[in-house]
Amino acid sequence: MKTASISGSHREILQITLPSILSNITVPLLSLVDLTIVGHLGSAVYIGAIAIGGTMFNMIYWIFAFLRMGTTGITSQAYGSHRTEAEVSTLYRSLTIALLLGLLLLLFQSQILRLALWIMEPTADVGKYASLYFSICIWGAPAMLAQYGFTGWFLGMQEARYPLYIALFQNIVNILCSLFFVFVSQLGVGGVALGTLIAQYAGLFLALGLCRNLFRRKHLSGRCSLRMLSDRAALLQFFRVNRDIFLRTLCLVAVTLYFTSSGSRQGDLILAVNVLLMQFFTLYSYFMDGLAFAAEALSGKYYGAGNTQRFHTTIRHLFLWGSAIAVLFTLIYIGGGEHFLSLLTNEPDVLSAARPYHFWTYLIPAAGLCAFVWDGVFIGITATRQMLVSMFFAAVLFFTVYFSFEANWHNHALWAAFLVYLFSRGMIQTVLYRGTIKKKLE
Repeated sequence: MKTASISGSHREILQITLPSILSNITVPLLSLVDLTIVGHLGSAVYIGAIAIGGTMFNMIYWIFAFLRMGTTGITSQAYGSHRTEAEVSTLYRSLTIALLLGLLLLLFQSQILRLALWIMEPTADVGKYASLYFSICIWGAPAMLAQYGFTGWFLGMQEARYPLYIALFQNIVNILCSLFFVFVSQLGVGGVALGTLIAQYAGLFLALGLCRNLFRRKHLSGRCSLRMLSDRAALLQFFRVNRDIFLRTLCLVAVTLYFTSSGSRQGDLILAVNVLLMQFFTLYSYFMDGLAFAAEALSGKYYGAGNTQRFHTTIRHLFLWGSAIAVLFTLIYIGGGEHFLSLLTNEPDVLSAARPYHFWTYLIPAAGLCAFVWDGVFIGITATRQMLVSMFFAAVLFFTVYFSFEANWHNHALWAAFLVYLFSRGMIQTVLYRGTIKKKLE
C-alpha cells in the first residue's frame, strides 16, 4: 500500500511537471516567431523594434504574474478541501482583477510607452516601429492577464494539460496570422503585431472553452454572485497573497535589471557574454518552473485537505525530482556548455570572452534547486510573506556581494552575486519552512 502511494505521488508530480515544461518552452516562441518573421523584411530596424516591443511586454506581464501564482495557491487549497464555491469564486475574482488591470493598462498606454522608450533609449527609427508594435499589442493586455487567471486556476484544479493546449494553439494562430499579414497583406511590423494580438484573443477564447468543459466535468456551478466576489475574508486573502507576490516580483526585477545594466556598463562584449550565458539559467528555469508548478498544485491540494503525510511525501519527492534535473543539467553544461554557446553565436570574440565565465554556469543548477522547489511549495500553501522575506534578503545579498567585490573581480563579481542570490533564496526558505511552517503543520 505504501509503495502504491509513493508511486502515485511520483505520477502526480510528472502529470503536472511534464505538460508545464512543454508549456514553458512554448512561451518564448511568440516573440521568437515575431523576430524570425521580421528578420526576413530586409532591415535590422525591424528586428530592433520587435526586440524592444517584446521587452516592454515581457516586463509588464512579468510584474502582473502574481495573478497566476496567487490564483494557483488559493484554488489548489480549495480543491484539496473540496470547497467548490471557493474554487469558482477564486476564478471569477482573479478574472475580474485581470480585466480591471488590463483596462488600466489600456487607459495609461501612452504614459507607459513614453516611460519604456525613455528607459530603453532606442534610435529614432527603432522607436518609431516599436511604438507601432506597442500601440497594437497593448490591446491584448486584457486577454493576456485573463489568461494568467485561467492558467493559475487550471493548475490549482490539477489540470496542467490545459495551459499547454492554450500555448500551442496560440502559437499556431500567431504563426499563420503573422505570415499572412506580413507577406500577403504587406503590413510589416504592424502585421506582426496584429498577428500576435489575434493569437492572444484566440488563446483567451480557447481558455474559456476549456474552462466550460472543466465546469461540466467537475459538476461546478457557473453562477457568480456579488456575495461570492465580495466575501471579505476571501478578498483579504486574495489581496494579501497577490500583494506579497507583487512586491517579491519587484525585488526579482530589480536584480534582473541591475544584472543586465551592470554588464552593459562593462562594454558591449561583456554585455553580449552575459546575455548569452544567462540562457543557461533560462533553459534550466523552463524545466524547474515546470516542477515548481507541480509543487504549487500538489502542495496546495494536500495542505488544503489537511493531509500532512501526503504533503510531506510530496515535498520529498519534489526535491528528489529537482535534484535529478539539477544533476542532469550540471552534467550537460559541463560536457556541452561550450557547444551550446557556439550554437547561439559564431562570433569568435564573444566565445573567447565567455570562456573564463563558463564555470559559473556549472553552478547554476545546484544553486537554484531549492529556490525553485520552495517557491512552488510556498505559493501552494500561500506562504507568500515568507517568499517575500526570502527574496528581499537574497536581493540585499546580491547587491552586497557585487559592490563588495566588483572593484577586483569585475564581471566575476556580478556572476558570484547572482549565484549567491539564487542559493540564499533557497536556504532562507528552507530555514523559514523548518522554523515556522513545518512546526505549524505538526
